[in-house]
Order: sequence, then structure tokens, then C-alpha cells
Amino acid sequence: MPAPHPVSAAFRAALGLSLSILPAVTQARPASHDLRLERVVMLMRHGVRAPLAGEVPDATRTAQPWPTWPVPEGQVTPHGAAAMRLLGRHDRRWLAPLGLARCPVPGSIRIWTNTASRTIASGEAYVQGFAPGCRVAVGHRPVGQTDPIFEPLSARATAFVPREAIASIDRHTGGMDALVARHRPALARIDTVLGCDAGPCSPVVPATVRASADGHGIDLSGPIRAASGTAQVLLLEEAEGMPRRQVGWGRADPATIAQVGAVHAALFDVFTRSPYMAAHQASVLGQRIIDTLTAPNTPRLDVMVGHDTNVTALAAALHVDLEAPGFARNDVAPGGALVVERLRDTRSGERFIHLYYRVQPLAAIRALKADVVVTPLSIPGCASPCRLDRFVTLLRSRIAVPRL
Repeated sequence: MPAPHPVSAAFRAALGLSLSILPAVTQARPASHDLRLERVVMLMRHGVRAPLAGEVPDATRTAQPWPTWPVPEGQVTPHGAAAMRLLGRHDRRWLAPLGLARCPVPGSIRIWTNTASRTIASGEAYVQGFAPGCRVAVGHRPVGQTDPIFEPLSARATAFVPREAIASIDRHTGGMDALVARHRPALARIDTVLGCDAGPCSPVVPATVRASADGHGIDLSGPIRAASGTAQVLLLEEAEGMPRRQVGWGRADPATIAQVGAVHAALFDVFTRSPYMAAHQASVLGQRIIDTLTAPNTPRLDVMVGHDTNVTALAAALHVDLEAPGFARNDVAPGGALVVERLRDTRSGERFIHLYYRVQPLAAIRALKADVVVTPLSIPGCASPCRLDRFVTLLRSRIAVPRL
């Protein structure tokens, strides 16, 4: 767990209103600055959803049928929406120093989501918890349109070169064979949960990474790609609160869910966590964060609701890891968010940044309990507290220049 981080006076005052905070936060040493919270940017994953079409490859064998879901594929479930409302309620109290405890004044809060139904529904549920009974718009591009904030490669928002991406991925992972070898125990555990006949349960395909057909992305094949979706579906069953006999057909307890989640997290070693991929995947959202933190007139709270790829890309660009109870390292929780605070020293006028990972433990999502963990993250290369200008310089140096 990261070392305790100095926190603002405003944040310390808000801790008494928070529903649950890790000891790493509550035991933080007194701040040497008199820091007052001014702005917050939050990048959040959507809530618990039904499995996506093809998330578990059609050729995957199981001993029993998969459980049914209460909503169509890819949509946020009522349970997932309820968990998002709990997060909104928590954040309303946590971020009370921003002056948003009542109905926010127009322009003081901005909620922006990707165009997928699961991100829009998550943003709406979050607002219901954060500002109940208030008129807070949830903004997004027209449904079906690609938003470069969340899908920069598809939007062709950067000068992406697949050859350079693959070279960076190979350096970061040691190559696809090495990546698969590191996750053999978890892959074998997935086969045990699936309960299929002798032999691998997932399709047997060579482990390769190559340029996508359109030349604006990469494609992964092999055991990690084939089994990662299965690992995520098992986690979603647990998070949805399905009866124990249905979660992995009764063969996936919480420890197993965390173990196999490493296979899903391994996707991000390919798609977002190498330096080149992080630079391009976090390009547009990173620039939006910089703009929100530095422009004179921006919302006090700017919330972006996207996907696990967005959160892991920003984490990689900032050189931090994401850990939360019940989840594999760097496997983003539904509703999990990176939170960037901008604070002003009332004595010197200087501005600083604090970074947090705000998440519900998996057990809390499953039980719909009002437990939230806020973990302070130290940014390598940026002293604590991190000066705003230093943070901007670091982030800008690690993201590709958007060409929009």
C-alpha cells in the first residue's frame, strides 16, 4: 500500500463525513501547508453491468450453462446502479469543502460520460446519489458517436503507430509468451472454475499482438485474450450479488475471484500500461484534466465516466498502481475512480495536487454496503504535496499530443 500522503485541512475535515476510509488516510501525518480544496477531477469506471456480447468467447467450454442476467448484454444492472448511487452519496460528503453539498450551482459541476449505455446510466445513477432531487445534466456525445476522451485510438485522436506500440508492449511485458507464462496458475484456475473436460476450456490460439486491420489500434490473441473476459464475468457475477451457487457455479469464492482477476488485469499490460500505449490512451483525457486544473473558469467538480481502460491508462501515465480489497492489482473496480484534487496554500498562494484511488471493496459492492476506500497515491517524480506546475509538466510529458 502506498505511503501515507499529507492531506488538506479541508479533506481532513471531510473525513468525519466519509463512510469508510483506509487507515492509510486516517492516520496521515499533519500537513505542513494550510491547503484548501478548490477543484476536483474524477475519472471513473462505469458500474456493474451484464456481460458483453463475446466477452466469453463462443468456443469456451463449461460444464454447466452460464447464469442469466436481469438486463441485456452490456447494460448496467439495477444492482450496479444502486452501488453507483452509494458512491455518489459518499463523494457528496467527502467533497463537501467544494461547496456542492446542496443542489450545485449551474457550472459548478460537470458530469461527462462515454456514449455507451452503461456509462450514461452510471453517470445518471451517480448524480442521483451525489445531488438527489437536483437538476444536474449528464453530458455525452450523441449515442453511436466516438468520443476521443474515452476512445482516442478509434477516434484517431493521436498519431498512433502500431509498430512503435508493439515494441513498447514487448519491452513492458517481456513478450506475449512471457506474459502468458506469468499467469499460468490463474489461467489454470479459470479452467477449474469452468469445470470443463480435460484440456483447456478456452480456445487454444497462439499468443500474439499485432496491428489492427485499420492500422489505428492493436489486436491481441492467445490465452490471456481468450480467458480475460471469463475472469471479468466471474467478477461481475460476484459484484452483482448472485447466489454463491451461481458465482462460478459455486466454484469461485472471493479469493478465487481475486486470483483470476489478474488475467483480466493482464489485458491492460497490453492495451494501456506500456509507456507508448499509456501516452496515446490517456492523451485526450489527460489534456482535459490539465485544462480543468489550470484554466481560470472551470467546474469545481469534473467527473468523467468511462471504462477500465481509461482509468488504467491514466494510472500508467502517472506511474501508479491501483489496489483495492477483493480485486487483483490494476484490475479496476466497477465505479472505481482516480481522483485529482487541486488545493491552494492559503499562506503562499501556491497550488498543489493530491491523487487518490476511490473505490468500493468487492464485498461492499456485492452487499450494497456503504463502504468506500480512499487510498492516497504518491506520484513518482513529484514531491508530496505535488506542486500543480510539476504535476502538469509530468503528465504532459507522458501523454501524446492530441491532434483534434
